Amino acid sequence: MSPWTCGYADDQPAATGNAAFVGIALAIACHFQASIGGHIVDWLNFAAGIWLVAAPFLLDFGATALPAANSIAVGTLLLVLAASALSLDKEIEKWWSKQSIRH
Repeated sequence: MSPWTCGYADDQPAATGNAAFVGIALAIACHFQASIGGHIVDWLNFAAGIWLVAAPFLLDFGATALPAANSIAVGTLLLVLAASALSLDKEIEKWWSKQSIRH
């Protein structure tokens, strides 16, 4: 959710800047998804989800409940959706099956 909607935009510049940057990056990536291939964007979404979950601790706003919870919740949702999209990719499924057989 937007830091402005949640009400912490003025008090938490690191959290606000992070949310704005990641939000703009995701919007641009989705805009170009058709032209660069969906799987690249799915991996970018997955990476962005990891970043959003880790950002409160790396950017030192983890002690503030609302911005941290917002970043972690949105990051987790993004991770789940990206993993779901990637699980539908037949090439990744073949690779994963080969890896599973080796171990």
